[in-house]
Amino acid sequence: LSPMRAAVLRAYRAPLSLETVADPVCEPDGVVLKVLACGICRSDWHGWVGEHPKVKPGDIPGHEYCGEVVEAGPLAKWRVGERVIAPFILACGDCPECRSGQTTTCRAQRVPGFGDRGAYAEFVSVPHAHNLTRLPESLTPALAAGLGCRVTTAFHALTGRAALQAGEWLAVHGTGGIGLSCLLIGKALGARVIVVDVVPEKLTHAKALGAEAAVDARHGDVAAQIIEITGGGAHVSVEALGIETTANASLRCLRPLGRHVQVGLPVGHTATMQIDVNAIYMRQLSVFGTRGMPAWRYPTLLSLIETGRVDVSPIVARTVALSPAPEDLRALDGPTAPGVAVITDFTG
Repeated sequence: LSPMRAAVLRAYRAPLSLETVADPVCEPDGVVLKVLACGICRSDWHGWVGEHPKVKPGDIPGHEYCGEVVEAGPLAKWRVGERVIAPFILACGDCPECRSGQTTTCRAQRVPGFGDRGAYAEFVSVPHAHNLTRLPESLTPALAAGLGCRVTTAFHALTGRAALQAGEWLAVHGTGGIGLSCLLIGKALGARVIVVDVVPEKLTHAKALGAEAAVDARHGDVAAQIIEITGGGAHVSVEALGIETTANASLRCLRPLGRHVQVGLPVGHTATMQIDVNAIYMRQLSVFGTRGMPAWRYPTLLSLIETGRVDVSPIVARTVALSPAPEDLRALDGPTAPGVAVITDFTG
């Protein structure tokens, strides 16, 4: 490897510093990847603003990426030249949680960009390479990176946690990458989807992608509107922002015995919220937390994408170079345009 370029966090809320840094070290059970693409995620923003406890100055962000193997450790099954996609939770494979298949709750998990060096860089070291999955030929690196956190998390939230069924009403609060993913997957599963946002352009975009109804959260009582549209409330509701207003709207829009799924990251000043527990009690709701997707579920999702049963192409709105990536982080301070940004040029 040649000395690599990376975008380094030197101060919270400051532009990332483009620097030449030491090459990543390949661990015995890991690989080093040449990064082909890396998504810019709201979770990165939480670290950039200083609200994530594991993100410190000097760190390299980036946790949803795909790449080409350029070095493999003696215990890794991968070969140089293979293209792979990585889950953001790198599970050890040996603890009781991993042995039960619940690898997203691994006791010894490692997360690039949150404790380990991330993929806003030309190369990244990936320990526990048994978590990786081969990248299908039909999937572009940009699209693979765009689904690395958002689509996988949404898929597991709806299928592995909430057990969404065809014909059920699904409410999605927030139409960023996670919200759009929930819409597309929900539609593919046969659900009837309602989206909620404060950006008219995003609501229009979501309806064009198949949302049955769109609710502008700036006007009126969101939960009451959803209850009216659905004739009694959603069966499943996804909170995709991690803030108090949308968490409560998600709970209150459910019908009796409904399922709330907390996908948005509550951290920093939103880690503790005032939640309508009475709604949970009176409607006998189920509340699911979810984070990531077990690596063993990747082939199932990728096969749905490869065969056209789930079209995730609307997720990626634009590709950018490494140098302006901080501007996309800063944009997450407020309402954003539809779709997500993915870094595909690591030289500019």
